[in-house]
Amino acid sequence: MVSRGKAQQQAARTARLAAALRENLKRRKAHARGRKEPVSAGEAGSIETPGTETPAGESKAPDFRRNRGRD
Repeated sequence: MVSRGKAQQQAARTARLAAALRENLKRRKAHARGRKEPVSAGEAGSIETPGTETPAGESKAPDFRRNRGRD
């Protein structure tokens, strides 16, 4: 049988874990809300990588080739 002291320890542990899980969930939700905020139009245009211009008719897909200079 489980002694009374052990049951109290288990209940205290469960309460601590429940509180930690709630805090973790709050933190994760706040972080996700922060990532969802839209970028203003002025900032979106300024983030460009040199050499990523696309000629007319080509899609802007990432180039994963190792030696991009040679074709």
